Amino acid sequence: MTTTTATTTAATPAPVAMTGSRNPKDSMKSTWRKGDKKQWTIFHWLYEILDIQPSYLDKDPPVHDKKDKVPFVPAWLMHRWILYHAGVPLVLHQLYAYFYGNMGPITTVIYYSTVFKLIGIHQLKMLRRVGYKYGFLDGDKHERDGIPDIGVMNVALSLVATVVFRMILAVVLSYNVSQTPLQMNWLALPVEIGLYGVVLDFWFYWYHRVMHQFDNMWKYHRTHHLTKHPNPLLTLYADPEQEFFDIIGIPLLTWLSLRAIGLPMSFYEWWLCHQYVVFSELTGHSGVRVHAETPSPVTPLLKMFDAELVIEDHDLHHRKGWRKSHNYGKQTRLWDRIFGTCTDRIESVKENVDYENTCEFPLY
Repeated sequence: MTTTTATTTAATPAPVAMTGSRNPKDSMKSTWRKGDKKQWTIFHWLYEILDIQPSYLDKDPPVHDKKDKVPFVPAWLMHRWILYHAGVPLVLHQLYAYFYGNMGPITTVIYYSTVFKLIGIHQLKMLRRVGYKYGFLDGDKHERDGIPDIGVMNVALSLVATVVFRMILAVVLSYNVSQTPLQMNWLALPVEIGLYGVVLDFWFYWYHRVMHQFDNMWKYHRTHHLTKHPNPLLTLYADPEQEFFDIIGIPLLTWLSLRAIGLPMSFYEWWLCHQYVVFSELTGHSGVRVHAETPSPVTPLLKMFDAELVIEDHDLHHRKGWRKSHNYGKQTRLWDRIFGTCTDRIESVKENVDYENTCEFPLY
């Protein structure tokens, strides 16, 4: 199957207004952190208080040449990170159910939305630490984009909406007050986690590709592509129409698909699937210069067909793509491989990966 090279899909600059100047709404200028804090809103202070800024103001990350070795993150370390952080809330839920009876639907939404946020905040800080230890992709050419001055509120609201509405959807469709975490289908769980990423990526691949290739859809996606060197907080920097599909539409289609083939997909199993997906979404937009494959039970099988996804793959989708792009998948490269829309890696090529000196995503 033919692989499109990165050099054939160089980024097309964002269009400019008829006056010859860029539309102010397209600005990625990020100066607010160094500005007058008296002008800050609650949203500016949210990033500061939670300490989730994607970069430090008082130090720089290491910068590497493209040919410098890229550290390798073993898959088991990422599984450990996800299962630990997703599992602790389930243990606490089980203890609560043992002493007080199971949570009702509203309590469940509040509880899991809260821990979802806490896990996400912790991952943002972890990725920042990793980036400042090992550097960032394309760091010899460009630093990572910050949160744009005009997008401070948008980014904050998008991240909150993702957590809350995904949990509401999961509770409405799959929560059973008579079932506790220990009663989930443990035998089906590895299959569900593995297939969830593949099936979700099928729906996402085509929805994503259509948004690039049709004018009436691209207008909802172009905002997300204003960032060429994204950071994890820009994962859902997009217009509301795209956010709806990202937050609700694609997860719903995936859950329905897995239910249709007979998998149980209870609330607790879906919770674990969500954690795997969000871990990959944030990591895939981080640009950290490590060779980390998307953790999944099916990744070893995908590697046999050169269809596994690493951090650089989605980074190249942003850096080298505009209307015409490549690497449309966000959990795997399976559908890109099948439909001929992969592009060559630059830094995470096999011969450039340091498999001997591994690095990790620390738990704390």
